[in-house]
Amino acid sequence: MRDKRKNAVREAIVDTASRLFYQQGYVNTGINQIIEESGVVKSSLYQGFRSKEDILMAYLESAGAATDEALLNATRQYEEPQRKILAVFDYLINLVQQSDYYGCNFLNIISEIPKDAERVRNQIKKQKDGVRNLFRSILAPIDKGHLADEIYILFDGALIANKVHGEIWPVTTARSMAQLLMK
Repeated sequence: MRDKRKNAVREAIVDTASRLFYQQGYVNTGINQIIEESGVVKSSLYQGFRSKEDILMAYLESAGAATDEALLNATRQYEEPQRKILAVFDYLINLVQQSDYYGCNFLNIISEIPKDAERVRNQIKKQKDGVRNLFRSILAPIDKGHLADEIYILFDGALIANKVHGEIWPVTTARSMAQLLMK
């Protein structure tokens, strides 16, 4: 019973912090706001997390797992590797048009943290390397694994340009470029 309560408190903290970090940024989100909006007491927060960075790590891990699953689900609809890659970009096209889309979770955080926040940077790099490896694994069967980094750059570049411009054209352009690369 105690473990269930502890897990529920942890989940409430991570869910609240995830929403706040994503919507208003890591730097602009304070511990007191997380406590207030999650409905937990301060001592419960510190029983589960030593620091705000620990909460951030839980957020990044959770967002990473959700992103990995979403990208894999997009690719599972197709057999042909080229079509799988385009499906990832189609997923992005849909994603960036959502009213509750505030940009890539990981790119948002990396732009806010100091250069010496190694643990956070490593977690973000791990996530981004996972995307690169997804592209590599999709393209390897057709001997085009060497294009994985180029496609990854198009993927992340599209996310950055979409954040800057607030428009869909960076993602549709990146999709077109990926399609040309794979011919």
